[in-house]
Amino acid sequence: MIREELDELAEKERKKNAEYKHEVNVCVAASCISSQSDVLKESLEKEVREKKLDECCKVRGVGCMGLCSEGPLVHIPNNDLMYQNAEPKHAPQIIDSLDKEPVKELVCSLDLPFFKRQHKIVLENSGVIDPEDINEYIAQEGYAALLDAITFMTPAGIMETIRRSGLRGRGGGGYPTGLKWITVAKAESDKKYVICNADEGDPGAFMDRSILEGDPHRIIEGMAIAAYAVGADEGFIYCRAEYPLAVARIKRAIKQAEKIGLIGQKIGGTNFTFHINTRLGAGAFVCGEETALIHSIEGKRGTPRPRPPYPAEYGLWGKPTLINNVETFANIAPIIRKGSNWFNEIGTEKSKGTKVFALAGAINNTGLIEVPMGISLREIIFEIGGGIPGNKKFKAVQTGGPSGGCIPESDLDIKVDYDSLKQVDSMMGSGGMIVIDETSSMVDVAKFFIEFSKEESCGKCTPCRVGTTQIYNYLEQFIKDGASAKDLNGLEELCKLVQSTSLCGLGVSAPNPVLSTMKYFKQEYLDCIRSNDKNI
Repeated sequence: MIREELDELAEKERKKNAEYKHEVNVCVAASCISSQSDVLKESLEKEVREKKLDECCKVRGVGCMGLCSEGPLVHIPNNDLMYQNAEPKHAPQIIDSLDKEPVKELVCSLDLPFFKRQHKIVLENSGVIDPEDINEYIAQEGYAALLDAITFMTPAGIMETIRRSGLRGRGGGGYPTGLKWITVAKAESDKKYVICNADEGDPGAFMDRSILEGDPHRIIEGMAIAAYAVGADEGFIYCRAEYPLAVARIKRAIKQAEKIGLIGQKIGGTNFTFHINTRLGAGAFVCGEETALIHSIEGKRGTPRPRPPYPAEYGLWGKPTLINNVETFANIAPIIRKGSNWFNEIGTEKSKGTKVFALAGAINNTGLIEVPMGISLREIIFEIGGGIPGNKKFKAVQTGGPSGGCIPESDLDIKVDYDSLKQVDSMMGSGGMIVIDETSSMVDVAKFFIEFSKEESCGKCTPCRVGTTQIYNYLEQFIKDGASAKDLNGLEELCKLVQSTSLCGLGVSAPNPVLSTMKYFKQEYLDCIRSNDKNI
């Protein structure tokens, strides 16, 4: 397919949708489906048929609309109206209300800070298009960036655009995306690969899952642009098997793109060829680490290896390999379409663009948000997130998954970007954000995360395999009121030893929740020391 054909298809789809007087968008992401949104969609479709409204009303399944705590969500864009907690029994009322007064008991205000304070780039199509229909993606300028890139831009020009945009890896490391691409492009080889890391395993995180479920073609387009830039002709999407809906939709999207010539041989009438395969992870958290992920794709045990050499030089089957995560690839097409300056103007000096976060824990508005880099934690939690349920007091927010730290109330005004979070002993991570209220023990919180890391350790290196177990045992002692003042020092020393000697990022970062809670909530550890041994 060439650009002219793509434009014709996009215009045809837009005209078709414009013929409908009403559109009823139903969230069919995993969270809402768990509350029977799929049944709700069928009920709405049945109502439309029975009332003979097929020609003027379209019921569409869409990706996550964000406010997961109030799902299932139904959006009626023509009326600028959203319904929350909708059930199949509400289908007749919703359809009847299209030209009448809204169903008041279901109305969700779109004027809430939750919606107004977001800035959507990655999620711009989520909740808007049918993720299983490639034509709807194309109608939203989908694949235009790919065809423009391979037709009118050089690989060097693409990489320079990405470099100038300031995009940094959204998987947690924050490495400049453009520099990574340039490194892979410079590597000499007869074969190169592009891998999308969709092995999202952080507790409380569902950003990548939602992107894949709601806008899968966006990832395919981003990967294809990256492949053209670095000189690769084959790609892999490595997704955890616990995401069956995301896997099904990405596989469907690949087939659709192949069918009309947007993936495969001689894309856009050029000599560029790119094929994408999928691989499923077996639930090992450590396979989110890039070298362990590569081993898993190769059919080996998913364990990390020492670096260097880095995958950019020696990756999948020994060939130069570009690895970015889902959200990173989701930013590529809009940067190519709108330019590096447009993206560069969003965010902070060193952290450009937006970031997708999954809000979970003790917060009123549980769900998915996308905000500009540089927004404060306080704004996210108390404005967008709606504060703490039950009039309870805020205690801490844990960012960065099991690799991150727990940030106290005194630091809530800090900016959310790669560098600022490091100043308070935490990290951006992939975007998980768990809010903790006054009812939680921070020693228990630290134990939860270290237990996760202990169980997910691949066991290859002794510091991580043995160290995380011993840290867990220390915390068990504190919780059971069997710890001494000496144990407090021993715990801190052990954490720093594991940090400095582990092989990969899992072990290096595993002690972070423990160290941050010891720093900001030390009194809770002191309260766990035996009453006859508090001379510290």
